[in-house]
Amino acid sequence: MEIKRVGVVGCGIMGAGIAQICAEAGYSVVVSEVSEGLLRKGLASIKSLLIRSVDKGKISQQDMNIILGRIKGITEIRDFSDCDLVIEAVAENLEIKKRVFVELDKVCPKHTILATNTSSLCIIEIAAATSRLDRVLGLHFFNPVSVMKLLEIVRTIATSDVTLELAKEFGESLGKTIVIAKDTPGFIVNRLLSPFILNAIRMLEAGMATRDDIDNAVRLGLNHPMGPLQLADLIGLDTINNSANSRYEELKEAQYAPPTLLKRMVKAGWLGRKTGRGFYEYYE
Repeated sequence: MEIKRVGVVGCGIMGAGIAQICAEAGYSVVVSEVSEGLLRKGLASIKSLLIRSVDKGKISQQDMNIILGRIKGITEIRDFSDCDLVIEAVAENLEIKKRVFVELDKVCPKHTILATNTSSLCIIEIAAATSRLDRVLGLHFFNPVSVMKLLEIVRTIATSDVTLELAKEFGESLGKTIVIAKDTPGFIVNRLLSPFILNAIRMLEAGMATRDDIDNAVRLGLNHPMGPLQLADLIGLDTINNSANSRYEELKEAQYAPPTLLKRMVKAGWLGRKTGRGFYEYYE
């Protein structure tokens, strides 16, 4: 099977980024949102990033028009019926994702590969909502999708060799470096990253160091591009909280339990960059 038409469920930060790089790689793309308003917002963000690339001389105006012409926005899940691969990029919530996969399984042909962009949830549990266990896997992209070079492919106990190879070829066609992970909590990257960020939050919560000193120490002492609290704001504090809860629930290791400060900030709606306030404040 050759992947020609790609579907993306969700046109938020991750979904829009995935749709964009797929279109840039030459794929015909269908991307969905639950409402026309959210869809327009997501498509506008794609266009804005492409305009920036034109302004920087990375692509031409003609290139931009061709890329945008490959992307079709939809609000009905039945419009994924002619896709060879569908990548789900909705909220990091197991029940929401399972509902999406139930619907995709109904409308997509039997050959269609279904992938989830989850950063932490159990993929075989999501796959079990379908009748195609062998054709479900994780395609975990990183934010910002167009910049980050890694694609973490997560194979469940039921994913077939054929599905895995097609996914690897697809990821490489996007210019990504591929790593293969088992369907275990956090996979590779977030299994390592989660305790790092959570411990930085605990350090701030305990008054061991200030926000700026924690981030500067990591940036300048470990040569990271940004500090852990800056990174938390970029990822989204709700996403970090949900992922930590998921890993702690399965592993029962204290290092994965979300700190009280994180939980309180989520309840306050301070989710990081996307809401304008997290550990830092952001202004338009």
